[in-house]
Parts: sequence; structure tokens; C-alpha cells
Amino acid sequence: MKQGTKILTLDNGYHLWTNTQGTGTIHLLALHGGPGGTHEYWEDTAQQLKKQGLDVQVHMYDQLGSWYSDTPDWDDPAVAKNIQTYDYYVDEIEEVRQKLGIDNFYLIGQSWGGALVQLYAAKYGDHLKGAIISSMVDRISDYTEHLAKIRKEALTDDELAYMQKCEAENNYDNDRYQELVEKLNDQYVDRKKPAAIAHLVSTMSVPLYNAFQGDNEFVITGKLGEWNFTDQLKNIKVPTLVTFGEHETMPMETGKRMAEMIPNAKFVSTPEGGHHHMIDNAPVYYDHLATFIREVEAGTFNK
Repeated sequence: MKQGTKILTLDNGYHLWTNTQGTGTIHLLALHGGPGGTHEYWEDTAQQLKKQGLDVQVHMYDQLGSWYSDTPDWDDPAVAKNIQTYDYYVDEIEEVRQKLGIDNFYLIGQSWGGALVQLYAAKYGDHLKGAIISSMVDRISDYTEHLAKIRKEALTDDELAYMQKCEAENNYDNDRYQELVEKLNDQYVDRKKPAAIAHLVSTMSVPLYNAFQGDNEFVITGKLGEWNFTDQLKNIKVPTLVTFGEHETMPMETGKRMAEMIPNAKFVSTPEGGHHHMIDNAPVYYDHLATFIREVEAGTFNK
């Protein structure tokens, strides 16, 4: 398959930015987080896997509403209602797969993308060789409980009280609150400094992120507040890798439990890794990923 950028026209008329890197017969489709984030922390995945001795075609794309793809008119209630759903984004993955012409492939997703991996694997698992759930829980209550714990550890009593007061008043747009968010981000999201991905302006789709998450990674006020896939984990039949950073927003205990509940899964962790542990500690993260792919290809995974 030709490397580089390809713009896909979806059946609904919108356009998605896609990019393929690497060669070989193994295909990996990468899903970004947010929702409303971008593909950018997957840009060097083919190169990282090549360092591990694997020649993999890595396909990445920006989901509808994200920076490099079309932005729907979120001010139109009908548009928001139809697109800002789990079902839309899961079916979008399937349409991207078809339009890229890949099958029998690996699917990796980080954070929000990890939720989509769970949903896709349960619904469209016949197309998968393997699934990689990177830094995403199966139920949001585990996440919020962990957030409460790490905020108490990372902040002073005064700082925590201030954040909670702002959240109770829906007052996020003030400098002190956002400075405290950045203090938490530095410890649990992007631990490697300087940040590997930086822009002159924010590339996050704020309306989409707000609809599902909220103002920031440390408060849930959107649709993800009802996320619970625990009872459906048994329906993920493909070999599955669950990978969390050892110092991130998602609790490792949950990742371990998920790997026990998914019929054919394994849990791994990345030392010194935050939520973006593919950047914070790339050698370990990609060693885990390459080992998983290699074992699935050889038929030795979990055996």
C-alpha cells in the first residue's frame, strides 16, 4: 500500500485525513484519544516497530471532528446528536477499514481510542488479528476513583479544594484552575519534557472533547461518565493486549482485571509512563507491542 496521506470521503459526505507509514504484510490501524485529539503520537509507530525488528504498515487517521479531518457543524443539534455517539465512531472505524482496503489487521487505541477498540472488537472482531487497549478502563467509576486518589496525592489541600470549588461552580476558565490542570498533566499525562507534540494553537476539538469528557482529563462531565463495558468484555474473542503506564490517570489494577476478564488477553505496563506512555517511554512501550504482534503471528500468544 502506498505510504503517505490519503483523504477518505465517507458515505456521509465528510472527509477524513489518513496516513500510512511502513511496509510489510502486517497491518496496524491506530486510533487516537480525546475524543477530539489527533493521530500525532502514532506518527513514528512504524519506525518504532522497525527498531523492534517488525515491518508493519501503520495506518492512522483523525476521527471526524478532529483537527486534520472535517469538522461538522456542532452547533446544529441534529448533527451533534447523530455524530457524538459511540456507535458513530465505532462504525467509522469499520468504514475506514473498508476504504483503506485492510482486513485481518491489528487495532490499537489510546484512551478514548481504547474504548473504541473494546467496542469494535466486540462488534467487528471477525476482521481482527488482535486488539491493543492502551490506557483505557472498561468502566468509568474505576477512573474517577483513581483520579480522586492521584489529585489528593499531587495537590496541596488548598489546591484540591480550589479545583473542587471551580468544578462545583462550573468555573473552569480561570488561570489558577488551568495551572493546576497543567500541574497534573505534567505528572500523569505527558511526563516526558519538553512535550514531544506541540502546536502554536490547541488542536483539540473542544466541542467534541467537552461532549464526552469535560474540561480536562481530571474531571468527567460528559457522556463518558456513563461508560461501562465490563459485562461485554467476554465478547472480545481476539488476542488482546492491555497496556497502561505505571504513573498515569488510569489505574493499573483495572488493566490487570480487564486482562483477566477478556478471554485471551495479557496485561503489561510501562515504567515511568504517563497516559501517553508511547512517548514517555517508547522503547518499553513498543517492545511490549512488538512482542504481542510477534506472538500472535506465531500462534504462541498466551500459550
